[in-house]
Amino acid sequence: MTNERRNFIKKTGLAGLGAAIAVPSIASADSKKTFRWKMTNCYGAGAPFYSTGPGSASYFCKRIEELSNGRLRIKHYPAGELIPAMEGFDAVSKGTIQMNWGNSFFWAGKTFAAQYFTAVPFGMNFQGTNAWLQFGGGQELWDEVYKPFNVIGLAAGNTGVQMTGWFKKEIKSVEDLNGLRMRVPGLAGKVLEQLGVSVKLLPGGEIFPALERGVIDAAEFVGPFQDRRMGFQKAAKYYYTTGWGEPSNTSECLINKDAWESLPKDLQAIVKAVAAECNLMGLSWSEANNSEALEDLVKNQGVMAKTLPDSVIEKLRDVTFATYDKLTAKDPLVKKVHESYFAFKAMHDDWQNKSEEVVMTKLSS
Repeated sequence: MTNERRNFIKKTGLAGLGAAIAVPSIASADSKKTFRWKMTNCYGAGAPFYSTGPGSASYFCKRIEELSNGRLRIKHYPAGELIPAMEGFDAVSKGTIQMNWGNSFFWAGKTFAAQYFTAVPFGMNFQGTNAWLQFGGGQELWDEVYKPFNVIGLAAGNTGVQMTGWFKKEIKSVEDLNGLRMRVPGLAGKVLEQLGVSVKLLPGGEIFPALERGVIDAAEFVGPFQDRRMGFQKAAKYYYTTGWGEPSNTSECLINKDAWESLPKDLQAIVKAVAAECNLMGLSWSEANNSEALEDLVKNQGVMAKTLPDSVIEKLRDVTFATYDKLTAKDPLVKKVHESYFAFKAMHDDWQNKSEEVVMTKLSS
């Protein structure tokens, strides 16, 4: 500052203003700081919806870099490139990496309540799940469940309704499930185990070889578009639906809490906004692509798309809610999350029955 300028400030009483003008340069230090993070993925390179394409992990990283003007750059590592597919939770919890992309029900062995933030058998659809997470206390419960592990989870994608799965033989009764070896994650797997199914939890890239070689007899993955890409139709021809196990399926962006708290508020806001963008975009992408894929599978690839018999669905429902009773009796936190989820579902069902169900029944072609 020149002597002339210094004297002017003193004479005009603007010394305080000069100090105030200097404040933004101090406050803006965080706005100039850059962050370089790593994100692993439960899914392999090239997996649509999860690793590539609109709303995927790679899209998430690109959008954050764009919106932050490069201040936050996240390097995405598909499954197996940095760590094995199912080791993301521990790596994020320990702070080895800052983020992981996947599904919270993969971590049900660490805290079973995590199941409720991905997919709940006989639970809510996309609309209900998101309403619960955003405005029904779901996100706060997610934070509570993950607090002991020093991580936080954000909803960052949704497939909508998922298919029951691929089967090598037709399912005509509950007895046909007994003895099957099936890849199926989450609570749906615990339910099926009680009906005699031998449940396997395999990463996405290992499902087709296991199905093709007969190591497993059935497999649940996602929906028509992703399943067709995996080639399951070449190993099994019966493709069942009802969505009982996954009426919706939420993708999770898992973040190390210390890393999260190191971000300035504006970067935190960007991460949350992009996660919300991916959450909606993932569903829209799935809705846009599944119809064509299912039609192709049936018309051109010999797939028999079927709905599970009512008797099987009712048995699954009975076993599912009996399983809920056992699990909630063992763990107060699971009980707390469960009661919040299903209380919200009851309220949402009442509205849905008067809105969505009527529309689908009366206005469908």
